[in-house]
Amino acid sequence: MLDLLATLSDLIALPSVNPMGRQYSGPEFFEYRVTEYLEQLFKRLALPYERQPVEPKRDNIVAILRGREDVRQGAPLILFEVHQDTVPVTGMTIEPWSPAQRDGRIYGRGSCDVKGGMSAMLGAISRLAADAQRPAATLVLACTVNEEHGFTGATALVECWKSGSSLLARQPDMAIVAEPTELNVVVAHKGVVRWRCNTRGRAAHSSQPQFGENAIFKMAPVLQAFQRYQAEVVPHLASHSLCGTPTLSVGTIAGGLSVNTVPDLCTIEVDRRLVPGEEPGEVYHHAMAFIAEHAAGSNAQHENPIITTRGLSDAHNGALADRLQQSAQRVTGHCDKVGVPYGTDASALSAAGVPSVVFGPGSIAQAHTVDEWLEIEQLHAASEILYQFVRSFD
Repeated sequence: MLDLLATLSDLIALPSVNPMGRQYSGPEFFEYRVTEYLEQLFKRLALPYERQPVEPKRDNIVAILRGREDVRQGAPLILFEVHQDTVPVTGMTIEPWSPAQRDGRIYGRGSCDVKGGMSAMLGAISRLAADAQRPAATLVLACTVNEEHGFTGATALVECWKSGSSLLARQPDMAIVAEPTELNVVVAHKGVVRWRCNTRGRAAHSSQPQFGENAIFKMAPVLQAFQRYQAEVVPHLASHSLCGTPTLSVGTIAGGLSVNTVPDLCTIEVDRRLVPGEEPGEVYHHAMAFIAEHAAGSNAQHENPIITTRGLSDAHNGALADRLQQSAQRVTGHCDKVGVPYGTDASALSAAGVPSVVFGPGSIAQAHTVDEWLEIEQLHAASEILYQFVRSFD
């Protein structure tokens, strides 16, 4: 059986930074080091595995623990899914890839989001593999890429059972997606549409601005329109009992080549969060129509969305959520079913028809932070809960 802390320390020490769509280079970027570590680990555990290329230096890796032959018929196929990538480390106040333990916590980039959850899943599958009697259920562990900027790894994973993968030959009966949930069961969460919006002008020397058209000035009414839209319109478009109402935010703005040049281009990036039931395409076009009406003179141009995902609905995962909640309650004495405002790979799996929930150690409040950490006690509890959940089908 794996040492959970040692495994998590190994994973933290392997940089797997997502460049978040930007042109970065360096040894810390992409997930391939973690993938290679997992490949060697699956070999040691004698678990059949396969790699699924998604992008250069970015492979999903999938391992399987087949259920007992005597109960195979009718026993479920359970999918554990977890992403390999982390957000960048700019501004961190601790050494990001030097795992450190103190005060019941382990520190380092990815400790909370989500290498702690990965370690808990690895611990559970290794323990099940070492048991004298294999579980009735078949367990597939999928470690995917690019969750932090596009969910393309999870989307590619769905193709495994559609295209006849040797390990994931049919659609799973259920999926547990690892994220920091404080050992609660997330049954619903928001989706997202992100896109860029541009205003264009004409460059000129700043000493003669009358001969140019300032693209940044043109963006001003667009920003005012988005501000009005997010305050007066978006919160009233939909609602969900667990996830609340939709939101919109403008997260970045860029424009201009130099202070002495009238800028000919200004770009903003828009983040629109969807509650379950909203459709990404409809949301995007609704926003565009509002800006066209309320910032007509700007001639704003909206690029195609960078990312689109639906929210995770609680309409089809009730039985799975109840069973996982019961396993958690047996271990910790307490577990809630909750909704959250962020998105996860569960959206892609649920959209493919797989009942999905989100679960793992740690709090989203520590994810992406400058001193990211995970409570060690929750790491061990999460792995025990996942183990007990699979065994509950025996």
